Amino acid sequence: MRADSCVPIGPQLRFNVSVMTYRIAEAAEILGVSDDTVRRWIDAGRLESKQEDGRAVVPAPALARTAVELAENPDREQTRAASVSARNRLAGIVVAVKKDTVMAQVELICGHYRIVSLMSSEAADELGLEPGVRAIASVKSTNVVVERP
Repeated sequence: MRADSCVPIGPQLRFNVSVMTYRIAEAAEILGVSDDTVRRWIDAGRLESKQEDGRAVVPAPALARTAVELAENPDREQTRAASVSARNRLAGIVVAVKKDTVMAQVELICGHYRIVSLMSSEAADELGLEPGVRAIASVKSTNVVVERP
């Protein structure tokens, strides 16, 4: 086999000596967005791509850079709560936050309901949760996830 030929690593992951690549759908799954969003980012120059066997693919280093960028500066319009059933989402306002070095207790008033969520202090800080801030409580079984709209 030639050094520049592709050697399969997984079901759809390709590796060649110079760089690994991901198909559009794979990149979208990794980034947690739709295929169309990845295509728009490529068209806008936000995400690098190249042609491989007639298909657009994303080089692994470019995908890694974009993943880090999204983790550090998430698109707030694309909250996890948007993918949860509306009956499990309660929009409200933060009325109290109690934090220590590890954990935070966040209290929200959502309509007629008082919701209390326990999360890491780091998560509460990243979300900017403090009294008066709008937030969404996503209820999943016995867990409550708090996000900013």
